Amino acid sequence: QTKTGIALLYDEVSENAYDIRLKLTKEVLTIQKQDVVCVSGSDHSANHRTVTLRRQPVGGLGLSIKGGAEHKVPVVISKIFKNQAAEQTGMLFIGDAIIQVNGINVESATHEEVVHLLRNAGDEVTITVQYLREAPSFLKLPLGSPGPSSDHSSGTSSPLFDSGLHLNGNSTNTAPSSPSSPIANEPKYEKRWLDTLSVPLSMARISRYKTGTDKLRSNAFEVLALDGVSTGILQFYTAQESADWLRAMSTNISDLTLQNMKMANKCCSASDQIIHMGWVNERLEGTDSSQLYKFKFLALKGSSFYIFSTPPVSTLDWVRAEKIYNLCEVLFKIHKLWLADDCWLQANLYLGIHQDFDLEDQRPYCFSVMVGHGKSHYFNVELGSELAVWEKSFQRAIFLEVQRTGSKTYMCSWQGDTLCFTVDFALGFTCFDSKTKNVLWKFKFSQLKGSSDDGKTRVKLLFQNIDTKQIETKELEFQDLTAVLHCIHSFIAAKVASVDPVFIDSQSIARKYMYSN
Repeated sequence: QTKTGIALLYDEVSENAYDIRLKLTKEVLTIQKQDVVCVSGSDHSANHRTVTLRRQPVGGLGLSIKGGAEHKVPVVISKIFKNQAAEQTGMLFIGDAIIQVNGINVESATHEEVVHLLRNAGDEVTITVQYLREAPSFLKLPLGSPGPSSDHSSGTSSPLFDSGLHLNGNSTNTAPSSPSSPIANEPKYEKRWLDTLSVPLSMARISRYKTGTDKLRSNAFEVLALDGVSTGILQFYTAQESADWLRAMSTNISDLTLQNMKMANKCCSASDQIIHMGWVNERLEGTDSSQLYKFKFLALKGSSFYIFSTPPVSTLDWVRAEKIYNLCEVLFKIHKLWLADDCWLQANLYLGIHQDFDLEDQRPYCFSVMVGHGKSHYFNVELGSELAVWEKSFQRAIFLEVQRTGSKTYMCSWQGDTLCFTVDFALGFTCFDSKTKNVLWKFKFSQLKGSSDDGKTRVKLLFQNIDTKQIETKELEFQDLTAVLHCIHSFIAAKVASVDPVFIDSQSIARKYMYSN
């Protein structure tokens, strides 16, 4: 998607926001700021312009000002009136900060002091200006072309309101003076949007949260490039604008990620393809019991689920993952969706293994990936559409790995005997003696009617005998019981998907939410 528009750049230190223009292309987000540039003639000083204004009997200097040192902002030109002195020079612009008046430095002057100087400077006023690229938004300077205004301020002037210098000042000459006009050999200036920062979107990430908190920024977010360069906080005027830009940028980032996946998959075997990858936030438990989140990059590739601190950009990077898990032995679970009626929905994955989780954080679009030895990783994404993609991708990656693997065998024991327990995609469950290889029992997936475990090492599997219809209980002990239970879940889910894929799609929590909205 390509897109342009006006936004604000919010400075968290000064708590001011500045007008910017955003340009979004397929691969880059560019931030532009307005500046005054010399378009012809000799420009002796690109930063400062010195302009002589001739006060008119009607219209005065033809400009209004705002700001002042008492509000920690310079005095700036806030209005320029059509066909009057300031406009006729061709060298003054809305947003110009006044540096000097008739040689007197006013950078630290109050609003009233500058008003007084300008009104009592005589018929010819020489001012030095510099365009203020980061004018605080509370000054409410118009971004468009200067035009006529009927705003004639009166009474005590305020830094947040225009002081009109288009009225007659204290002039010593009542005769009309010649209008201010640009001289032929003087430089000519224009106000233009100039590129100040370009952020490549490949492998970029977006954050809507205030750093170190669960608080959503209001109509604002930050884009961070792969190398860590940040746009800063992009603030939008309405929730709709913010949502539109967020979706557009997320779409472009996703498209580029897909391109990167396709390129990487050309170098990978058919059994080692990347199914999906992207940025998430992982919840970390702080030492003070506060819940902190950290950016992590997840990937589903071949037989494994990878967790990275930074994206893999070369083949060698894949072995440098923080964590690598076998896909057959993980369980994906959706926890929260933010609904239109502002209610939380806690949702379990179909055939989910129910476990208790602390769900007190305030972030929507959360999912966990449960791994071996009862451990889990808790993640959050920025958009509901991303959650739906992760849910679908985990299903697909796990189902493909189950079909590729065909079977998984685990060492187990019961009553002192060392046994082997096999989960087979075609045959179901088989238990045999590890030494003699004699089969002790076997059942189809459809015969498994229930299970219970002690949460540590022991599990009871309840099978229905086909002939007698009686329930037979088989008790086993595993070193990593969680991994085995996840494996059983993965194989059964893959089996159901192979028989009835429509049923699997109908159980998608995230996609149900997306369609309903």
